[in-house]
Amino acid sequence: MRTRYKVNEPHQTHFITSTIVAWLPVFTTCVYCDILVRSLAYCRAHKGLEIYGWVILDNHFHAVAAAPDLTRTIADFKKFTARSILAQLEKDGCAWLLNQFAYFRLAHKSASDHQVWQEGFHPQVITSDSMMLQKLEYLHNNPVKRGLVGLPEHWKYSSAHEGLPGA
Repeated sequence: MRTRYKVNEPHQTHFITSTIVAWLPVFTTCVYCDILVRSLAYCRAHKGLEIYGWVILDNHFHAVAAAPDLTRTIADFKKFTARSILAQLEKDGCAWLLNQFAYFRLAHKSASDHQVWQEGFHPQVITSDSMMLQKLEYLHNNPVKRGLVGLPEHWKYSSAHEGLPGA
């Protein structure tokens, strides 16, 4: 993964963001959102991923997370979810989106005909409790700010309905 964003403090919790190439709207139905939810659950169970908060929107997701090797875990997560999304798009006959993923593939991504995710995941180390709460509030309120729901806990694809850690 070629990116200027790096996990410089691997034992710390990070706020992360992963975005679909060209901000294309992929997570518009439960089928595609559930690919991410199942993959996050797998990473929690098998890769030591700790998730303190998360949200999925139509073209990106945010999380506050930690893992023994966060960079590798997120790379594996994105690789697996990209394959799953492409397979689901094929099954759904969604040629226009498959064509977009082919068009936006970066030249050095020669192992695939498509690119689903933008490179990197923009890790920001969480340095204090107040920063943790600010990031959790930001990600949980993302659907509200977009006018999708009135309250954060009404967004199905978010941890807001689970309550905040320590609350």
